[in-house]
Amino acid sequence: MPLTMIKGTYRIVGAAPDGDSVRFYPDDPHAFEAAGINARVNSRGGAQLRLDGIDALETHYQPPSSHRTWHQPSQLGEKASAALLGHLGFTAVARDADGVVTSSTPEETPGYVLTRFADKYGRVVSFAFRGSRRARADNQAWLDVTALKASANYRLLAEGLVYPTFYSLLYPDLREALASAALAARASATGVWAEDATLSGFTLRSRAQLETETVLLPKLFRRLAEYLGLDNTGNVSLAQFDRFLAAHDDRLFTVPDGHATSLDSLVVITRQTVTLTVPPERIMFLEA
Repeated sequence: MPLTMIKGTYRIVGAAPDGDSVRFYPDDPHAFEAAGINARVNSRGGAQLRLDGIDALETHYQPPSSHRTWHQPSQLGEKASAALLGHLGFTAVARDADGVVTSSTPEETPGYVLTRFADKYGRVVSFAFRGSRRARADNQAWLDVTALKASANYRLLAEGLVYPTFYSLLYPDLREALASAALAARASATGVWAEDATLSGFTLRSRAQLETETVLLPKLFRRLAEYLGLDNTGNVSLAQFDRFLAAHDDRLFTVPDGHATSLDSLVVITRQTVTLTVPPERIMFLEA
């Protein structure tokens, strides 16, 4: 499928990259603007990428309803982040206690992204690659399934280090290839799938358990963190979580049947137990 190719470098010092997001600096500081992509850039022209089709465990998530940062089990989240940076060519990375990179080897790595748009937060929704590739005069590049397999997105899914999370603007053939990679990783109980509780269900006992023990789809974790953050007493009752999900109205289609619904209809809550009833690779969220 045709996408815009933007060449540049990945730079991570002073940032806190995780397993599905990293900062990218185009060689042409006006590249995003020229492509009609409404990216939020810093003073040096760098933009945050959101890697398409994948979602890594949260390492530092602050819900709108909370004054503190939440995280998922750190070992898997950190492993995904390290793998992403390794795929992009970084061989050594040092971070401070807050996860901010203080030094890296090398300081930057060459690469390119294939993209069509930025999300509502100004993050460039991309497939990320290291190295170089010949560009056409109009900066358009074709991304088929063979080329997709060289992307960091695909490799992280194949290694089981991230979850598949698909949105409506993702091309169907690419989505199917990514779903197949995720299915293979789950079948082999690799990475997050060795401990995943999303589909088997988990019983919430404490906030500490949610952050340090329970491995689940990050989208569902974020909704739980937002819900719990509304109560500053430390209570973990899920008595109103179904109503919270319904009010949030995460619109989606299920694949391949094309059923239009919302996330709350796919989540079963029985007292303190939460279960997602449809595998994540069969869910396609509507892009906001």
